[in-house]
Amino acid sequence: MSDSEQPYRILFVCMGNICRSPMAKWIMQDLCEQHGVTDRFQIDSCGTGAWHAGEAADPRSAQCGEKYGLDVTHTARQIRRADFEYFDLLLVMDQTNLRDVKAMMPHGSNIRLLRSFDPQLANVPADRLDVPDPYYGGEQGFEMMYQMLTQACAGLFDSLRKGT
Repeated sequence: MSDSEQPYRILFVCMGNICRSPMAKWIMQDLCEQHGVTDRFQIDSCGTGAWHAGEAADPRSAQCGEKYGLDVTHTARQIRRADFEYFDLLLVMDQTNLRDVKAMMPHGSNIRLLRSFDPQLANVPADRLDVPDPYYGGEQGFEMMYQMLTQACAGLFDSLRKGT
């Protein structure tokens, strides 16, 4: 993390912006609050599709986040062309999101799979780093998503703190 006046801008991206990307945003915001560095980051989330634009997060995601004391404030939105220039880092949840965002992105955008920051997955091939979409499943899928995102966001935070 640099001490520059400009906050580092992170955008989490999933398909509909109601399950995975809001949860990642909430987790990352919580990490920043815990470490007293909220002024150094601007964190947002969006979806590749507009199906849920304007809606709150999926109630199951919100319930899972609340269980862990996260601020679950959220309004879904679709990714915009301006996001590619505005955000320093775009973090996608799976291979489909990666493909879709790369198809939209201008040259030079910084995009990665979020789970590539999970230190326990350092030697795992990229095609095995997806955060499964829990939308069509039960409560267990939301818990599993939370655990995956917590590990990945912790690794992301450490990486940014070390400047890597």
